[in-house]
Amino acid sequence: MTLVILGILIAGFCMIATSNITKINKAAAAVFAGTVGWVLYICYGSDFVMMQHPTEYVDFLGGANPTSTAVKEYIAENIFLKYVGRGAEIVIFLLATMTIVEILDNNGCFDFFRQLMKTRNSRRLLWVTGAMTFFVSANLDNLTVTTMMLVAMHQIVPARRQRLIYGSAIVIAANCGGALTVIGDPTGLYLWNMGYVSATHFSLTLAVPCLVSWIIPTWWLSRSLPSHTDCQMSSMPYRGDDTNLSVVQRLVMLFVGIGGLWFIPSFHSITKLSPFLGALCVLSVLWIVNEIMNRKLMNVEQMIQRRVPRVLQYGILQTMLFIMGIILVVGVVQETGAIGWLARQCSAYIENSWVLAVIAFVVSSVLDTFATSVSFFSLFPTLPENHLFWPVIAYSTAMGGNVLMLGSMSGLALMKMERVHVGWYLRHVGGVVALSWAIGMLTLWVIHLPQLLNV
Repeated sequence: MTLVILGILIAGFCMIATSNITKINKAAAAVFAGTVGWVLYICYGSDFVMMQHPTEYVDFLGGANPTSTAVKEYIAENIFLKYVGRGAEIVIFLLATMTIVEILDNNGCFDFFRQLMKTRNSRRLLWVTGAMTFFVSANLDNLTVTTMMLVAMHQIVPARRQRLIYGSAIVIAANCGGALTVIGDPTGLYLWNMGYVSATHFSLTLAVPCLVSWIIPTWWLSRSLPSHTDCQMSSMPYRGDDTNLSVVQRLVMLFVGIGGLWFIPSFHSITKLSPFLGALCVLSVLWIVNEIMNRKLMNVEQMIQRRVPRVLQYGILQTMLFIMGIILVVGVVQETGAIGWLARQCSAYIENSWVLAVIAFVVSSVLDTFATSVSFFSLFPTLPENHLFWPVIAYSTAMGGNVLMLGSMSGLALMKMERVHVGWYLRHVGGVVALSWAIGMLTLWVIHLPQLLNV
């Protein structure tokens, strides 16, 4: 049965990797693998529990006779819910941050960034757009930021060929910025929730590599742009009468939203509560401010529509279901003991974290970055906090998703919005992305060389 469950994991990952060809949704494949895996696990629950948790199960029985019902209750209460909780922490955090983005966008708070894009110098526009995307995605979900910036770029730059270049730069900046912090990407958020890294140490470790992986491809893309470009400029507010807030009110809301997200690591450090509670706290404060500021400016019908943010839409729900499915399927394989066996083999034959990072980079170029990273993280769950293994794998999987676009949610968004072909992206961008990752890894190795020598 372990081999059957492992086969379901592999089949699910194959469907995820080939979703661009088969047109099977990634979230559907992940949820299918996760649910079927746990159903099969509980059918052979007695064997798995006695193999992995014999002492805990005996304590749970408390002297009672073991029955099939008791085994199922133990699995449901003590094993299954543990992985549901891990997934729920990330999903609720993403729900809160995406809702924050939606509220800010509805009120025109991001129009300040769009105003900075008013230039006809094509290369300056590329760098300004990339810098804004890098900065914002480090504080918000990178998929949401990518979609927002791609929509703005689609309306500003009329030439499709130039939009392909700008869009590629946006995806790279979003993934590099998201990899820089624990709240910018689900991978970093997973590490933070699991207690594998601290927010400050994680960002300091990856600061230089992420900047290198963003600057080099952006410079390369800027060389293919003409000196000037025709832009369709718009005045503030960006959506005409969609928002009635003044500039000062929008600045206040932007400060509450972004500033609140910056406070979440401190909130977690002080209270030791899950980061999603801090995100919900920020969301509630911003929501109240939104209600107060808009109450006298909007009629009743508009207020009713604005009370429910439009964040609960199909694409974002897919991301949340995908994350939950991946955590469930990796969790059930881990409970069978297969991942523990693989970890022992890696320890015996592949002792170097840098070799595993190269493997993770290659795998994440075709498989989803979150699925790849969680799979590698589950190999060595007992490594100490802030071990170099965690940021190295997180960095490699994030950059691997930039090589073909297939492993990145942001890359898939670019493919759908601008109909970018994988072949074009690989010829113009993929090679230099791989080179920048190698330079970033070398930089990371040099910076931590004294630590490695001491070890």
